[in-house]
Amino acid sequence: MRIVTQLIAFNRGRQLGRQLREIERSIRALPKRNRARLGTLALREIGQASRCDFPHLYGTPPQERYLPWGQGTDIGFARSRSDNPEVAMRGIALWLAVAYHETKDTPHASLQPHHRDLMRLLRELKEAHRTDDVQDWLHTPAAA
Repeated sequence: MRIVTQLIAFNRGRQLGRQLREIERSIRALPKRNRARLGTLALREIGQASRCDFPHLYGTPPQERYLPWGQGTDIGFARSRSDNPEVAMRGIALWLAVAYHETKDTPHASLQPHHRDLMRLLRELKEAHRTDDVQDWLHTPAAA
């Protein structure tokens, strides 16, 4: 049974890695202002997911709660490919939140590198948000 579990985790790691590369490309293509907004959306989604009983199943329809992994990453990934920029950003934020919780404390070695990559990407989004706030503050006209 352990071999089957490792095989499933390995395949899941490959799928998440492929999706992560495409999500990362999508994020890099966003204008800096939208990256800052995406950072806020992603942190909000992570917070909402953490309030669920099973955060890694966030975004999964209730009738499909008994799968080894939820449908949240697939739903978020599909939305991230949308032509509508708002839907795409919300899809990316959903994907980041579910993938974060799915890989957070995983015992599977094939998923641990993806968590590190996710943390790096979230840190970059956080820094973009912080830089954007500072730029807004610097360029606001002083009240006379």
